[in-house]
Amino acid sequence: MMGALEQEPESRDYERPQHLVKVPQFLIGRYQVTQAQWKVVAGYERIAQELDPDPSNFKGNDHPVEQVSWDDAQEFCQRLSAKTGNKKKYCLPSEAQWEYACRAGMTTPFHFGETITPELANYSTEASYNGSPTSQASRETTDVGNFPANDWGLCDMHGNVLEWCKDDWHDSYAGAPSDGSAWIETDRTEARKLLRGGSWNDYPRYCRSAYRNYDTRDGRLGNVGFRVCCVLPRLSS
Repeated sequence: MMGALEQEPESRDYERPQHLVKVPQFLIGRYQVTQAQWKVVAGYERIAQELDPDPSNFKGNDHPVEQVSWDDAQEFCQRLSAKTGNKKKYCLPSEAQWEYACRAGMTTPFHFGETITPELANYSTEASYNGSPTSQASRETTDVGNFPANDWGLCDMHGNVLEWCKDDWHDSYAGAPSDGSAWIETDRTEARKLLRGGSWNDYPRYCRSAYRNYDTRDGRLGNVGFRVCCVLPRLSS
């Protein structure tokens, strides 16, 4: 079930209606793409645009790359695919794939339960959600995998950096695909693109599994990164 129920604390109408999505099998990165990984792929042959090998504000090889646009992330995936001779197809996750991976079978606001604490994720801990404790916020990214993984072994699905998805932004799920595919309009150049997961700079309500945000496809912010999916090969009959 994708989206938020009416009774979920601090949920928004654009996270509804909650709806059933059947998501086919896929592979997704355990971690957000790191600065070390980004630098390697930025050195691969150009496909459509140049990539800054060191764009991030908060430096660290194992910190997530940030200040990368949706178009930058697309170029990264295309270069990575080309490096394999296109034997493997890398891409951004669809919004449905992202939420499915984040929840890991859970229906609560976070994959670890009804609330969030500073020991579980990197977010703006100065605000409370559903009775959670507050503390002085770190105000920067942390190494990927620094906090507990969800039940499927995926780290930082809540916080650290927001993550780009394939989809265009829509104001609700009315008319959304039910097959797990990305919801993309015909005119993609003007579209706002989906962001998921919250960041070091976001209050906990913005880090929930169902929370959605967006930016222009050329936007580069110090709290936005991404993780990659890999398309499973089709089995011959």
